[in-house]
Amino acid sequence: MVGNSSPVRAPSLPQSRSHPPKKTMVKRTRLNSAACPVARALDVIGDWWSLLIVRDAFDGMRRFGEFQSNLGLAKNVLAARLRTLVAHDIFAMVPAADGSAYQEYVLTPKGRDLFNVIVGLRQWGEAHSFAAGERYSRLVDRIEHFPIQALGVRAKDGRLLGPDDTVVMRPPAQQSERSQPPKPKLRSKKSSPKHSV
Repeated sequence: MVGNSSPVRAPSLPQSRSHPPKKTMVKRTRLNSAACPVARALDVIGDWWSLLIVRDAFDGMRRFGEFQSNLGLAKNVLAARLRTLVAHDIFAMVPAADGSAYQEYVLTPKGRDLFNVIVGLRQWGEAHSFAAGERYSRLVDRIEHFPIQALGVRAKDGRLLGPDDTVVMRPPAQQSERSQPPKPKLRSKKSSPKHSV
């Protein structure tokens, strides 16, 4: 609330006594056939729980119970996210390192390639999500314990690039699209030329 100490309540809508309100589920749009790499990546890791599970794996967590305890996530939701991450080869399930009957979730090379994504999100969060003087966890070099440098996007020759220095090149049309003949333009009766006999 801004400049007001009394809470404002939204008006309640009348509800039918015979039927409780229906919960509608929004069907998730699949992005796995998009031409954009960002869209395809988000199809796999686009919800916050998946990214937080990957973050925790980089912090050394490997067991279902560790993820569940740290995230406070319902077991069925966590199980579903882990199944998806395993199916997309972000994690591999391996026998527990201590020889117990447990299974552990270990990042695959494909999963470890998400390190820069997690670091980029962290650095964006450090810059934009905390008030001045507010404390937060920091990512540091394991040997020297110094904060890491900001990630940068660089050109082939090493120049640092910003958004205005790049452009997305769309892929050429698929062969099936190019091989189709152009559709003829139909003229309306009003604009069709009159022929004299």
